[in-house]
Amino acid sequence: MRRRSTPVPRDAVHHPVFARFYARLSVTADLKGGVAGRREELLAGLSGRVIEIGAGNGLNFAHYPGAVSEVVAIEPERSLRQLAAGAALRAEVPVDVVPGTAEALPVKSEAFDAAVASLVLCTVRDLPRALAEIKRVLRPGGELRFFEHTLAPGRALAAAQRAADRTLWPLLFGGCHTARDTVAAIEDAGFELGVYRRFRIPDSGVQLPSSPCVLGVARRSGVVDRSAEAG
Repeated sequence: MRRRSTPVPRDAVHHPVFARFYARLSVTADLKGGVAGRREELLAGLSGRVIEIGAGNGLNFAHYPGAVSEVVAIEPERSLRQLAAGAALRAEVPVDVVPGTAEALPVKSEAFDAAVASLVLCTVRDLPRALAEIKRVLRPGGELRFFEHTLAPGRALAAAQRAADRTLWPLLFGGCHTARDTVAAIEDAGFELGVYRRFRIPDSGVQLPSSPCVLGVARRSGVVDRSAEAG
């Protein structure tokens, strides 16, 4: 039996205007921009218990394979969480939508076989802390699947991304910081990086600060380090 998400008195993230904009934009991007295919690729082959970080309006839910036994979907923004709860009811795998932030995941350690981060790591307030939390909740050997905005390899666009992040871009787009080097941050957090690839959305001549993306997989080491606990 699926649990329903429970309301909290005060949300840690509150972007109601952006939430309405994103809900429309993301559906259009899925249908016309090829993003649905990226979601399919991101989630292919997953199984067991999965935690999704920043589920948004729940567009990933329709793409989880049947071998997934449960998805715990974390979403801090109330409007998007309500939309995600509706999407969860239509999903073919059990999805539990709950409030929470990436920096303080409300779940037990080593409880999940995989974690999914989809267009969310650009928005978290503390990226190293968020990645440390993802690592904490994964079982040894568990996978992190990521589909994220990232710093462009080209000097001109990278400069434009840094400039955008210093202006109104994060305020207008739900805290999005386009110039984060996502792959480097994942490695710095201690994950073993697997296969990944870079592309642009939209895949056309249009160049936005958010166009450069990366999709790939990383793994939590199978060795459990107990030294911090011992100290």
